[in-house]
Formats: sequence, C-alpha cells, structure tokens
Amino acid sequence: MITAKKLIRYALDPSYRFIMNAGMGKYDSWSDEKYLQHMFKAKMHQKLDLSNPITYSEKLQWLKLYNRDPLYTTLVDKYEVKKYVSDKIGSQYIIPTLGVWDRFEDIDFDKLPNQFVLKCTHDSGGLVICKDKESLNIDEAKRKITKSLRTNYYLLGREWPYKNVKPRIIAEEFKEDAKTAELRDYKFFCFDGVVKALFIATDRQDKTTDTKFDFFDSNFNHLPFTNGHPNAKIIPEKPIHFDEMKELASILSEGMPHVRVDLYEINGEIYFGEMTFFHHGGMEPFVPAIWDKTFGDWIKLPLPNKR
Repeated sequence: MITAKKLIRYALDPSYRFIMNAGMGKYDSWSDEKYLQHMFKAKMHQKLDLSNPITYSEKLQWLKLYNRDPLYTTLVDKYEVKKYVSDKIGSQYIIPTLGVWDRFEDIDFDKLPNQFVLKCTHDSGGLVICKDKESLNIDEAKRKITKSLRTNYYLLGREWPYKNVKPRIIAEEFKEDAKTAELRDYKFFCFDGVVKALFIATDRQDKTTDTKFDFFDSNFNHLPFTNGHPNAKIIPEKPIHFDEMKELASILSEGMPHVRVDLYEINGEIYFGEMTFFHHGGMEPFVPAIWDKTFGDWIKLPLPNKR
C-alpha cells in the first residue's frame, strides 16, 4: 500500500526514489557496473570504489563484476546444489527433496506428506512452510510462489550467479529442532576455505518481533556489532556440532574468495542449507562501520575474470 508518507519520501529523498524505481524495473537495461554504482550510493550513502575496494561491502560488488565462475550458478540453485554438496561431504547432510516442478499447478499435494516446505530454486524469500496440510491456504501459497517464479532475482542486486538459474519449485521434508522449536541455521563466513565468522538468525518465524542476528568469531566469541538486524536479548547457544560444522563449511568453500555456507543443526544432526556469495547483497551497513573493514580484510581478491 502506497501511503502519503511514502509518496512524500519518494518525492524528497533521491536515494529512496532510486531504490523504489529499481524495484519497479526502471533500470533493468543498465549495465551491472552502472547499476551497482548507483544502488551502492543509494543504500550505503557513499561512493563505490571499484578501483581500490577496501571494505567487505565494496569487495562484494567487485566480486559480482569480476569473479564469475560458472560453478557459482549451480551452487546458488537450491535444487542443483544438492548433488554438488552430496559429492563433497556426503548425502547424509542433505535435506531430502520430495519433488521438483516448473509450475505451481503441477504440484500434486495429495502425494506430499502432512508437513513439508516449498521453495523456489532461484531466489531468496520464495518460501512456504506447511506444518499441517489440511490448514494450508493453497491460494495464498500459489500467489507467493508464482510471484517468486516471476521475479528475476539477479536484477535486484545484480548477483550474477542467479542470472541463469532455472526458476523451479522444490518441496523438501519439514524439519524443526525440538529444543529451539525453529529451524535455526548457522551461517558461516568462509574465505578461501577458512571460516572467520558466523551469525545465527533467531525469531524468524515469530511475527510479533524482529528477526535477530548475532555474530560470532570462529571460536564462538560473540562479536560487538549489528548488520541488518538487532542482537538477541539472550545470546544463542553454541551448536553441539560446532567444530564439525566449521569443517564442513571449510570443505564446501575451498577455492572460493568468499562464500557464506549455511548449515542447520536439527535434533543433533547437521544439514546443509544453502550457499550465499553476496551476504545482504553487500549493501547492509555494519554498526559500528569498522567491522565492514574487518570483514573486507579477509577477502583476498583474485584476478578478474569478467565474462
């Protein structure tokens, strides 16, 4: 819903206006470099330096433009990545797939169990969690999934690995940890196969409060900054299999300048979540800002290979 407040901000705030226009596709024809220069300025309120990137945020934009390994397209595809991960660390870490379809209309819900998860292979956010099939609002699920299928996720942040992912729908087994009563994942920041930090997202399914992000170093010491979301009032506990999770993340990230490897610990078992090359698209301020520089120091930029 467009409110009077939003209209006034649109008229008076050029950064907000650019972001809104981008969401409506007004800059889809722009080159990746031109688009990123403008979007970075709009979101980060500073000029993007691609000739001498220093911060984590700047280096992620550089990697979008100049580190284009075709393998990354497979690794961000939520269906195709499963074989890659299975070959690397073993199939025991893969959440079973119940089906894959090109269209929502092709899903035979009668063949799905009472609990399952639907997600799109090519984006972030196209997710439907079904805990009871009888109470699932099929029309609402269809609207959400169909909208996601039509979304070109690459154009939003010019995260090029998503550009050639085939939009599909997959269903996975529903998983929930008995202790935390949620699907809590552990997001490991890896640099050339070395885990330097991680964060834990909590309260994501609680509609009455904001999602919380808590960052830790590789020894699980809590780090004093925020990035996109506030810290939790109660610091999340260290996962039981923390050392094994770090080892798995290291294996999966070998040979890559930077990737975030997301893993779950569910009822004492580890499962792979996804691989993300551009955390927050590289356009979410660190508070305090010194941590943007700290994370940036961990990225050793390779020779450019723009295609």
